[in-house]
Amino acid sequence: MKIAVVGATGMVGEVMLRVLKERNFPVDELLLVASPRSVGKQLEFNGKNYTIIGLQDAIDARPDIAIFSAGGSTSLEWAPKFAEVGSTVIDNSSAWRMDPTKKLVVPEINANELTKEDKIIANPNCSTIQLVMALAPLHKKYKMKRVVVSTYQSISGTGVKAVQQLENELAGVQGEMAYPYPINKNALPHCDVFEDNGYTKEEMKLANEPQKIFNDHSFAVSATAVRIPTAGGHSEAVNVQFENDFTLSEVRKLLNDTPGVVVQDNPDTNTYPMPIYAHDKDDVFVGRIRRDESQDNTLNMWVVADNLRKGAATNAVQIAEYLVQNNLV
Repeated sequence: MKIAVVGATGMVGEVMLRVLKERNFPVDELLLVASPRSVGKQLEFNGKNYTIIGLQDAIDARPDIAIFSAGGSTSLEWAPKFAEVGSTVIDNSSAWRMDPTKKLVVPEINANELTKEDKIIANPNCSTIQLVMALAPLHKKYKMKRVVVSTYQSISGTGVKAVQQLENELAGVQGEMAYPYPINKNALPHCDVFEDNGYTKEEMKLANEPQKIFNDHSFAVSATAVRIPTAGGHSEAVNVQFENDFTLSEVRKLLNDTPGVVVQDNPDTNTYPMPIYAHDKDDVFVGRIRRDESQDNTLNMWVVADNLRKGAATNAVQIAEYLVQNNLV
Protein backbone atom coordinates (compact mmCIF):
# COMPACT_ATOMS: atom_id res chain seq x y z
CA MET A 1 0.00 0.00 0.00
CA LYS A 2 1.63 3.20 -1.25
CA ILE A 3 0.35 6.32 0.55
CA ALA A 4 1.04 9.97 -0.25
CA VAL A 5 0.39 12.73 2.28
CA VAL A 6 0.12 16.02 0.40
CA GLY A 7 0.73 18.99 2.68
CA ALA A 8 2.77 16.88 5.07
CA THR A 9 4.48 19.88 6.69
CA GLY A 10 1.26 21.71 7.61
CA MET A 11 -0.66 21.51 10.89
CA VAL A 12 -3.18 18.95 9.62
CA GLY A 13 -0.48 17.06 7.69
CA GLU A 14 1.56 16.57 10.85
CA VAL A 15 -1.51 15.28 12.71
CA MET A 16 -2.31 12.99 9.76
CA LEU A 17 1.09 11.33 10.07
CA ARG A 18 0.54 10.89 13.80
CA VAL A 19 -2.89 9.34 13.22
CA LEU A 20 -1.57 6.98 10.52
CA LYS A 21 1.05 5.76 13.00
CA GLU A 22 -1.34 5.48 15.97
CA ARG A 23 -3.91 3.50 13.98
CA ASN A 24 -1.27 1.21 12.46
CA PHE A 25 -2.45 2.03 8.98
CA PRO A 26 -0.89 -0.45 6.49
CA VAL A 27 1.72 1.81 4.90
CA ASP A 28 4.24 -0.12 2.79
CA GLU A 29 5.61 2.95 1.08
CA LEU A 30 5.12 6.54 2.26
CA LEU A 31 5.44 9.65 0.11
CA LEU A 32 5.62 12.96 1.95
CA VAL A 33 4.64 15.80 -0.36
CA ALA A 34 4.78 19.56 0.14
CA SER A 35 5.30 22.88 -1.62
CA PRO A 36 8.55 23.64 -3.49
CA ARG A 37 10.01 25.51 -0.51
CA SER A 38 9.88 22.34 1.58
CA VAL A 39 11.09 19.88 -1.09
CA GLY A 40 14.33 18.17 -0.05
CA LYS A 41 13.78 18.65 3.67
CA GLN A 42 13.53 15.67 5.99
CA LEU A 43 10.54 14.53 8.05
CA GLU A 44 10.44 11.65 10.52
CA PHE A 45 7.70 9.02 10.48
CA ASN A 46 7.66 5.90 12.61
CA GLY A 47 11.37 6.11 13.39
CA LYS A 48 12.47 6.66 9.78
CA ASN A 49 13.45 9.85 7.97
CA TYR A 50 11.76 10.69 4.68
CA THR A 51 12.75 13.29 2.10
CA ILE A 52 9.91 15.60 1.10
CA ILE A 53 9.07 15.48 -2.59
CA GLY A 54 7.08 17.65 -4.97
CA LEU A 55 3.65 17.00 -6.42
CA GLN A 56 4.77 15.81 -9.85
CA ASP A 57 7.22 13.32 -8.34
CA ALA A 58 4.38 12.00 -6.17
CA ILE A 59 2.13 11.56 -9.22
CA ASP A 60 4.93 9.75 -11.06
CA ALA A 61 5.15 7.32 -8.10
CA ARG A 62 1.42 6.44 -8.57
CA PRO A 63 0.33 6.09 -4.94
CA ASP A 64 -2.71 3.96 -4.12
CA ILE A 65 -4.12 6.71 -1.89
CA ALA A 66 -3.21 10.40 -1.73
CA ILE A 67 -4.47 12.27 1.32
CA PHE A 68 -4.53 16.00 0.60
CA SER A 69 -4.36 18.81 3.13
CA ALA A 70 -2.79 21.52 1.06
CA GLY A 71 -5.54 24.07 0.38
CA GLY A 72 -8.32 24.36 -2.16
CA SER A 73 -6.36 25.73 -5.12
CA THR A 74 -3.76 22.96 -4.85
CA SER A 75 -6.52 20.34 -4.65
CA LEU A 76 -8.38 21.72 -7.66
CA GLU A 77 -5.24 21.66 -9.78
CA TRP A 78 -3.56 18.46 -8.62
CA ALA A 79 -6.22 16.04 -7.32
CA PRO A 80 -7.48 15.25 -10.87
CA LYS A 81 -3.88 14.55 -11.96
CA PHE A 82 -3.50 11.96 -9.19
CA ALA A 83 -6.88 10.48 -10.11
CA GLU A 84 -5.80 10.20 -13.76
CA VAL A 85 -2.93 7.85 -12.82
CA GLY A 86 -5.27 5.69 -10.71
CA SER A 87 -4.70 7.14 -7.24
CA THR A 88 -7.67 7.65 -4.92
CA VAL A 89 -7.58 11.16 -3.46
CA ILE A 90 -9.05 11.99 -0.05
CA ASP A 91 -9.18 15.76 0.03
CA ASN A 92 -9.38 17.82 3.19
CA SER A 93 -10.01 21.20 1.52
CA SER A 94 -13.34 22.72 0.53
CA ALA A 95 -12.52 22.33 -3.18
CA TRP A 96 -14.69 19.29 -3.97
CA ARG A 97 -17.18 19.15 -1.09
CA MET A 98 -20.19 20.54 -2.91
CA ASP A 99 -19.28 19.09 -6.32
CA PRO A 100 -22.30 16.91 -7.17
CA THR A 101 -20.01 14.31 -8.79
CA LYS A 102 -17.96 13.82 -5.58
CA LYS A 103 -18.89 12.05 -2.32
CA LEU A 104 -18.69 13.98 0.95
CA VAL A 105 -17.91 11.35 3.55
CA VAL A 106 -18.02 10.84 7.31
CA PRO A 107 -17.27 7.10 7.54
CA GLU A 108 -19.64 6.36 10.44
CA ILE A 109 -22.51 7.88 8.43
CA ASN A 110 -22.09 7.30 4.70
CA ALA A 111 -18.89 5.41 3.83
CA ASN A 112 -21.08 2.64 2.37
CA GLU A 113 -21.77 4.97 -0.59
CA LEU A 114 -18.14 4.70 -1.74
CA THR A 115 -17.16 2.66 -4.79
CA LYS A 116 -13.96 1.95 -6.73
CA GLU A 117 -15.03 4.62 -9.19
CA ASP A 118 -14.74 7.37 -6.54
CA LYS A 119 -11.28 8.69 -7.27
CA ILE A 120 -11.70 12.05 -5.49
CA ILE A 121 -13.42 11.87 -2.10
CA ALA A 122 -14.13 15.00 -0.08
CA ASN A 123 -13.50 15.27 3.67
CA PRO A 124 -16.14 17.59 5.22
CA ASN A 125 -15.44 20.79 7.09
CA CYS A 126 -14.18 20.25 10.65
CA SER A 127 -17.23 21.90 12.25
CA THR A 128 -19.57 19.91 10.02
CA ILE A 129 -18.04 16.55 10.96
CA GLN A 130 -18.62 16.90 14.70
CA LEU A 131 -22.10 18.35 14.09
CA VAL A 132 -23.30 15.49 11.88
CA MET A 133 -21.75 12.86 14.16
CA ALA A 134 -24.04 14.09 16.95
CA LEU A 135 -27.06 14.64 14.70
CA ALA A 136 -26.98 11.38 12.70
CA PRO A 137 -28.60 9.00 15.23
CA LEU A 138 -31.14 11.65 16.25
CA HIS A 139 -32.11 12.47 12.67
CA LYS A 140 -32.60 8.78 11.95
CA LYS A 141 -34.93 8.39 14.95
CA TYR A 142 -36.81 11.71 15.14
CA LYS A 143 -36.30 13.39 11.72
CA MET A 144 -34.82 16.87 11.87
CA LYS A 145 -36.69 19.93 10.64
CA ARG A 146 -34.31 22.75 11.55
CA VAL A 147 -30.89 23.12 13.15
CA VAL A 148 -29.47 26.33 14.60
CA VAL A 149 -25.77 26.06 15.45
CA SER A 150 -23.37 28.58 16.96
CA THR A 151 -19.72 27.60 16.91
CA TYR A 152 -16.82 28.51 19.19
CA GLN A 153 -13.84 27.62 17.03
CA SER A 154 -10.18 27.18 17.87
CA ILE A 155 -7.49 29.30 16.25
CA SER A 156 -5.84 26.06 15.07
CA GLY A 157 -8.62 25.89 12.47
CA THR A 158 -7.05 28.92 10.81
CA GLY A 159 -3.52 27.52 10.89
CA VAL A 160 0.01 28.18 12.10
CA LYS A 161 -0.20 31.93 11.49
CA ALA A 162 -3.16 32.25 13.87
CA VAL A 163 -1.47 30.18 16.57
CA GLN A 164 1.54 32.47 16.26
CA GLN A 165 -0.68 35.56 16.51
CA LEU A 166 -2.14 34.38 19.82
CA GLU A 167 1.29 33.42 21.17
CA ASN A 168 2.62 36.86 20.20
CA GLU A 169 -0.29 38.62 21.90
CA LEU A 170 0.14 36.58 25.08
CA ALA A 171 3.85 37.49 25.09
CA GLY A 172 3.22 41.16 24.29
CA VAL A 173 5.06 40.87 20.98
CA GLN A 174 4.08 42.71 17.79
CA GLY A 175 3.85 40.28 14.88
CA GLU A 176 2.02 39.20 11.76
CA MET A 177 -1.77 39.13 12.11
CA ALA A 178 -3.89 36.21 10.88
CA TYR A 179 -7.07 38.07 11.89
CA PRO A 180 -8.19 41.67 11.39
CA TYR A 181 -8.29 42.13 15.19
CA PRO A 182 -6.55 40.76 18.29
CA ILE A 183 -7.75 37.27 19.24
CA ASN A 184 -6.51 37.18 22.84
CA LYS A 185 -9.33 38.05 25.28
CA ASN A 186 -11.62 38.36 22.27
CA ALA A 187 -14.25 36.55 20.19
CA LEU A 188 -14.45 37.20 16.45
CA PRO A 189 -17.79 36.47 14.74
CA HIS A 190 -15.83 35.99 11.56
CA CYS A 191 -14.63 32.55 10.35
CA ASP A 192 -13.46 32.62 6.73
CA VAL A 193 -14.59 35.32 4.27
CA PHE A 194 -18.00 37.00 4.13
CA GLU A 195 -20.40 36.03 1.34
CA ASP A 196 -22.93 38.29 -0.41
CA ASN A 197 -25.72 37.05 1.89
CA GLY A 198 -23.92 38.29 5.03
CA TYR A 199 -22.88 34.81 6.16
CA THR A 200 -19.27 33.63 6.15
CA LYS A 201 -18.05 30.73 4.04
CA GLU A 202 -17.68 28.69 7.23
CA GLU A 203 -21.32 29.31 8.11
CA MET A 204 -22.47 28.30 4.65
CA LYS A 205 -20.43 25.10 4.85
CA LEU A 206 -22.35 24.25 8.02
CA ALA A 207 -25.61 25.05 6.24
CA ASN A 208 -24.94 23.02 3.09
CA GLU A 209 -22.67 20.09 3.93
CA PRO A 210 -24.97 18.21 6.37
CA GLN A 211 -27.70 18.02 3.71
CA LYS A 212 -25.25 16.42 1.28
CA ILE A 213 -23.83 13.98 3.85
CA PHE A 214 -27.32 12.82 4.86
CA ASN A 215 -28.52 12.99 1.23
CA ASP A 216 -31.53 14.83 2.61
CA HIS A 217 -32.78 18.37 1.91
CA SER A 218 -35.86 18.11 4.13
CA PHE A 219 -34.15 20.00 6.99
CA ALA A 220 -32.34 23.34 7.11
CA VAL A 221 -29.31 24.57 9.06
CA SER A 222 -28.61 28.15 10.16
CA ALA A 223 -25.14 28.87 11.54
CA THR A 224 -23.10 31.56 13.27
CA ALA A 225 -19.38 30.79 13.44
CA VAL A 226 -17.16 32.48 16.04
CA ARG A 227 -13.39 32.29 16.52
CA ILE A 228 -12.20 32.19 20.15
CA PRO A 229 -8.70 32.11 21.70
CA THR A 230 -8.50 28.37 22.36
CA ALA A 231 -5.51 26.51 20.94
CA GLY A 232 -7.31 23.31 19.91
CA GLY A 233 -10.85 21.96 19.70
CA HIS A 234 -14.10 23.37 18.33
CA SER A 235 -17.28 23.72 20.38
CA GLU A 236 -20.85 24.07 19.13
CA ALA A 237 -24.13 25.08 20.74
CA VAL A 238 -26.72 23.11 18.78
CA ASN A 239 -30.49 23.66 18.77
CA VAL A 240 -32.40 21.08 16.73
CA GLN A 241 -36.13 20.85 16.09
CA PHE A 242 -37.52 17.43 15.18
CA GLU A 243 -40.73 16.32 13.53
CA ASN A 244 -41.23 13.71 16.26
CA ASP A 245 -40.98 14.02 20.02
CA PHE A 246 -38.24 12.46 22.13
CA THR A 247 -37.30 11.68 25.70
CA LEU A 248 -33.98 12.91 27.08
CA SER A 249 -33.08 9.45 28.36
CA GLU A 250 -33.61 8.00 24.89
CA VAL A 251 -31.53 10.80 23.31
CA ARG A 252 -28.67 10.08 25.71
CA LYS A 253 -28.86 6.34 24.96
CA LEU A 254 -28.91 6.90 21.19
CA LEU A 255 -25.84 9.11 21.43
CA ASN A 256 -24.06 6.76 23.84
CA ASP A 257 -24.64 3.85 21.47
CA THR A 258 -23.17 5.74 18.50
CA PRO A 259 -19.56 4.74 17.65
CA GLY A 260 -17.29 7.77 17.89
CA VAL A 261 -19.65 9.74 20.18
CA VAL A 262 -19.16 10.09 23.94
CA VAL A 263 -21.84 11.59 26.21
CA GLN A 264 -20.51 13.79 29.03
CA ASP A 265 -23.64 15.14 30.65
CA ASN A 266 -24.05 15.45 34.40
CA PRO A 267 -24.76 18.97 35.73
CA ASP A 268 -24.60 17.67 39.32
CA THR A 269 -20.87 17.00 38.92
CA ASN A 270 -20.16 19.83 36.43
CA THR A 271 -19.58 17.22 33.75
CA TYR A 272 -19.78 18.60 30.22
CA PRO A 273 -17.55 18.61 27.13
CA MET A 274 -14.73 21.13 26.85
CA PRO A 275 -12.05 21.57 24.19
CA ILE A 276 -9.28 21.24 26.78
CA TYR A 277 -10.37 17.62 27.36
CA ALA A 278 -11.18 16.82 23.72
CA HIS A 279 -7.63 17.72 22.71
CA ASP A 280 -5.79 14.84 20.98
CA LYS A 281 -8.87 12.59 21.11
CA ASP A 282 -10.81 11.19 18.15
CA ASP A 283 -14.27 11.09 19.72
CA VAL A 284 -17.03 13.68 19.46
CA PHE A 285 -18.22 14.71 22.93
CA VAL A 286 -21.84 15.71 23.63
CA GLY A 287 -23.30 17.26 26.77
CA ARG A 288 -25.66 19.93 28.16
CA ILE A 289 -28.48 17.81 26.68
CA ARG A 290 -31.80 19.47 27.49
CA ARG A 291 -35.16 20.39 26.05
CA ASP A 292 -35.73 23.75 24.44
CA GLU A 293 -38.69 24.77 26.58
CA SER A 294 -39.69 27.54 24.18
CA GLN A 295 -40.69 25.18 21.36
CA ASP A 296 -42.07 21.66 20.88
CA ASN A 297 -39.88 18.72 19.87
CA THR A 298 -36.70 20.77 20.19
CA LEU A 299 -33.38 19.83 21.79
CA ASN A 300 -30.33 21.77 22.94
CA MET A 301 -26.90 20.21 23.19
CA TRP A 302 -23.22 21.16 23.35
CA VAL A 303 -20.84 19.36 20.97
CA VAL A 304 -17.03 19.41 21.20
CA ALA A 305 -14.28 17.72 19.17
CA ASP A 306 -10.60 18.10 18.28
CA ASN A 307 -10.81 19.91 14.94
CA LEU A 308 -7.41 18.69 13.73
CA ARG A 309 -8.20 15.04 14.49
CA LYS A 310 -11.82 13.89 13.92
CA GLY A 311 -12.45 17.25 12.27
CA ALA A 312 -9.72 16.63 9.69
CA ALA A 313 -6.90 14.06 9.90
CA THR A 314 -8.68 11.17 11.65
CA ASN A 315 -11.74 11.37 9.42
CA ALA A 316 -9.51 11.27 6.33
CA VAL A 317 -7.56 8.27 7.65
CA GLN A 318 -10.82 6.50 8.53
CA ILE A 319 -11.95 6.96 4.91
CA ALA A 320 -8.64 5.44 3.77
CA GLU A 321 -9.12 2.53 6.18
CA TYR A 322 -12.60 1.88 4.77
CA LEU A 323 -11.22 1.89 1.21
CA VAL A 324 -8.51 -0.63 2.11
CA GLN A 325 -10.78 -2.89 4.17
CA ASN A 326 -13.35 -3.05 1.38
CA ASN A 327 -10.86 -3.48 -1.48
CA LEU A 328 -11.88 -0.20 -3.08
CA VAL A 329 -8.27 0.78 -3.98
